[in-house]
Amino acid sequence: MKKLVVLSGSGISAESGIRTFRDMGGLWEEFDVMEVASPRAWEMNRSLVLRFYNERRKALASVHPNAAHTGLAALEKEFDVQIITQNVDDLHERAGSSKILHLHGELKKARCTVNEEEVCDIEGWELKEGDLSSGGYQLRPHIVWFGEPVTAIEEAIPLVNRADILLVIGTSLNVYPAAGLINYKRHDVPVYVIDPGEPQGIRSMKVTFINKKATEGIVDFIRMVKTNDLS
Repeated sequence: MKKLVVLSGSGISAESGIRTFRDMGGLWEEFDVMEVASPRAWEMNRSLVLRFYNERRKALASVHPNAAHTGLAALEKEFDVQIITQNVDDLHERAGSSKILHLHGELKKARCTVNEEEVCDIEGWELKEGDLSSGGYQLRPHIVWFGEPVTAIEEAIPLVNRADILLVIGTSLNVYPAAGLINYKRHDVPVYVIDPGEPQGIRSMKVTFINKKATEGIVDFIRMVKTNDLS
């Protein structure tokens, strides 16, 4: 069974109704990202940071996986599918995908402010001041904030290197270090990109572009890989 590695981004979740930071009408137009998604924000206005992520978590509860999420999950019948996502939502999990690496953290989890290895699920949608880890320290959102290292990238690199097929979906490959993962594929590995545009960073590579949004492009991708008998 061939290994299909998927790099997914906010575009796939946007079709489920999750607001992104960067798109027109996105969260950056409503919030200064450094006031809600940085270590300094946590130090200066913890209540605002908690409220911001509580609202994101509450909104997540009202949306559902879309056809792109379920299409990727269905591919597990024919491929060893590994998803590496920049998204912090749980839509891949809810669609049925079994191997998911979250580069930037997970919205429905919290971690200890002192011991970063201590991560726990958030019951419901609200994380409050006074919610403590087992060591007695305040819990914070399990999110990689601006200015923090993306430690999961070290786990992602060998996964990309083992890919037999690489699919990029819902990301313009503008956010580093995630965008650099594509450079770790083996030279002979076929690359497919599902995106209404053409991400700048991979124009020099041999790529099959599917210039459609995620929910439409996944149909074409599934047909292509089955026609090419890549399984």
